[in-house]
Amino acid sequence: MRFAILGDIHANLHALHAVLADATEQEVTQHICMGDIVGYCAYPKECVNIIRELDCPAVRGNHDEQVSKEITQAGLNPLAEKALNWTRDQLNPDEMQWLRELRMQRLVRDFTIVHATLDTPHKWGYVNTELDAAANFSYQRTGICFIGHTHVPVAYMKEGDFRTIPLDILPIDPNQKYLINVGSVGQPRDLDWRAAYCIYDTERHEVELRRVEYDLRSAQAAILAAGLPEKLATRLEKGR
Repeated sequence: MRFAILGDIHANLHALHAVLADATEQEVTQHICMGDIVGYCAYPKECVNIIRELDCPAVRGNHDEQVSKEITQAGLNPLAEKALNWTRDQLNPDEMQWLRELRMQRLVRDFTIVHATLDTPHKWGYVNTELDAAANFSYQRTGICFIGHTHVPVAYMKEGDFRTIPLDILPIDPNQKYLINVGSVGQPRDLDWRAAYCIYDTERHEVELRRVEYDLRSAQAAILAAGLPEKLATRLEKGR
């Protein structure tokens, strides 16, 4: 099977369309959603309904959780808070309930998916270093765990110690463990503005990072037209 594993869409419809089109060209057989379908960009309803129509395994992200609540929690950064408050007004009760009922983590075939971390998924911790990855590996019961949340594609491997390894095309050794961040469809933060997602080919035993160009200017214009903060539009082209 060929799994298209995508996450951190953040209501960027233009990027999502481009990624799904690329996945079709790559002959994927199954889609996986890593959470944070909403937040930051201008098409939360459309993105939620596309993922729902795919009827694919999905997990809840922190933005999905926050927008499904009546009141945003204190302490969020102002950009995220403004986007979440706006997003909440765009979704109907059924869409919010669907987001609320997404699982925190899932087993799919023989691999695990979680938005943030396996050790404390509800606390929305970040895996930014090999030390962070080590904590996650302690709870990982499958050979591969896919994550999101940081918007930065990267892979870690447990082979005695823990080390960071290139993700472009990653051969999977069934005797090792891997923690793989699939990057972000809608708001990459690795200084590359193109949408990111991964394809996991279970027959070839490899994970490939895909980067896809999309209609950036239209995505930015939609953010501004919605009355969302200008910085949410400008940061897209910077990949940060």
